[in-house]
Amino acid sequence: MDFHQPTSLDQALALLAADPEALPLAGGATLMAMLNAELIEPSALVSLSAIDELQTIEAAPEGGLRIGAMLSHATLAAEGRLAGGHAVVRQAAAQIAHPSVRNIGTLGGAVAHGDPSSDLPAALVAADARIEVAGSTARRRVAAEDFFEDYLTSALQEGLPAQPAGAFGHYEKFARVHGDYATLSVAVVLAMKEGKCSFARIALGAAGPTPVRVPDAEACPAGLRPG
Repeated sequence: MDFHQPTSLDQALALLAADPEALPLAGGATLMAMLNAELIEPSALVSLSAIDELQTIEAAPEGGLRIGAMLSHATLAAEGRLAGGHAVVRQAAAQIAHPSVRNIGTLGGAVAHGDPSSDLPAALVAADARIEVAGSTARRRVAAEDFFEDYLTSALQEGLPAQPAGAFGHYEKFARVHGDYATLSVAVVLAMKEGKCSFARIALGAAGPTPVRVPDAEACPAGLRPG
C-alpha cells in the first residue's frame, strides 16, 4: 500500500482521481480501525494532514463560519467563535468519546463516515450547515440535511451559515456510558424575540439512518414561551 502526503488540496484530489482504490486519510480514528479489521484494502492512503487550507476556521463573507475538514474535535470543542446557535457544534464535539479520540478525530472524517450514532451529524443538521464536496474538476455545496443519505452513506463533503439574531444552540447526548456512541442525541438551535420563540431547528441523532428533523416541534407556535 502506497502512502502520499500532498501539501495542497489540488494535489490530493489529483492523487485520488488517478487511483480509484486510494482513500483519503484524515485523523484516522475510524479508517485505521477498519484497516486493522481488514474491512477495507485501499491501494494507497492520501494523507490530508499537510494541507493548510483544511486546517483553518474563518468568518465567511456572507456571515457564519467556514470550517476546515481537518480541524480536530478537540479544536472545535475549544473554539470560542462557535457561539450562539453555532454552540451546538462545539457542544457536540466536546462529547465525542474521550480526549485521546477528540485529539485525533477530525470534523471531515466524522462527516464523511456518516455514522448516525456519532455526535456531529445531528449538530450540523441543527445548525443548517453546508458541506463542500470537492472533486478534481468541480466543487459543490450540499446542505447537511441532504448530505447524510443513509446509514454510513453520504453525498460526499463548507461551513456554518449565519444564525438568526439572538440564536443559541444546545446539544444533549444520552449514552449507556460516558464516551460511548449516543443512544439518542438532541441538537437544537433556538432564537427568542420579546420572550417568544421566533426560530427553532431540531435534529435527533441515533434515531434513524440519518439525523432526523422534527418539523412539528420547530413550528414555534405564536406566543410560545419557554416553560
